[in-house]
Amino acid sequence: MKKCETCDPSGAETSCVVIGKHHKDISYTKRVLGVLLIYVPILTLPFVLFSAYVSYFHLKLMGAEKVKTLKDYLPDRNSYRYNYSSQIVMQPGYRLSPTQSKLFWILNCTWYCPFSVGLFEWHAYLVKLVENWWCPFHHERKESHYREGAIDRSFWHIFPEDIVKLDPQDRDNPIWNEDAKGAPDH
Repeated sequence: MKKCETCDPSGAETSCVVIGKHHKDISYTKRVLGVLLIYVPILTLPFVLFSAYVSYFHLKLMGAEKVKTLKDYLPDRNSYRYNYSSQIVMQPGYRLSPTQSKLFWILNCTWYCPFSVGLFEWHAYLVKLVENWWCPFHHERKESHYREGAIDRSFWHIFPEDIVKLDPQDRDNPIWNEDAKGAPDH
């Protein structure tokens, strides 16, 4: 997404997060604390990975086909701009700053960041699939947030005696019923 699609030039648009404009005005102590907090989520990665794979295997055991894998959410290694020999570094703010280390930036920008983003996006996708499978019931965010997890039929659409119980908005939603008008391609 380009900046022009999310923010006006002044950065005043509410959908654009303003962070860079005031960074130099923040105290050194706050910046150091903020940097340390970047790495706390590393502790959650094993649990998120476990949860994602549990969801993935649940869907596979339910008969799901064509479910995306974690690999689908990770960037191709060939797409990285820098490798160890060409990695840029920053001027250190203090003598022992890790920002002057190529290894720091390689680990940060080619492993931790893309893996974290990819893992959380994959997990969210799997949860949407599970939700559309078991709970094909309308709420205000279904249309805008659950389309990525579109499925051919929900659990409620398998048996004719259950289809008739559904509200027409739930019965005929193309996100979880491929027989409805305007069903997305799977």
